Amino acid sequence: MAREYFIRADQGRPDLLELFHEDAEIYCPKFGRGFGRESFFEMVKGFEGSLEYIRHDYDTLNFMPSGDFVAVEGTSKGRLSGKSWAGGDTPGGRFCNVFKFRDGRISSVHIYLDPDYTGEDEARFRWGKNRHW
Repeated sequence: MAREYFIRADQGRPDLLELFHEDAEIYCPKFGRGFGRESFFEMVKGFEGSLEYIRHDYDTLNFMPSGDFVAVEGTSKGRLSGKSWAGGDTPGGRFCNVFKFRDGRISSVHIYLDPDYTGEDEARFRWGKNRHW
């Protein structure tokens, strides 16, 4: 189900919401916490007009299950406001999502990433110029 989440999200499919419980919790940096499956689309609206596309690298997703939870670590690539990113090659694009499941649906997803996908906030990078992504 977590893999299907990434596929549907990348395709912008409205049936993504069917994977969530009606009272699901959504967390993402700079968005905060939202409650209810519709809050996922509220979070995505923050990218409206600037996100051209996003694709997660399905072949390298690392699934780490533990009870009702699954942590998924991976990379994404995309284009935002005319600038591209590719996790592993640019500052943005690495992520870790933590899913909680209840009754066969997602009851929460916490998305951990740097929302500065294209590295526009470089003035506040704190660690020199010889970084490896």
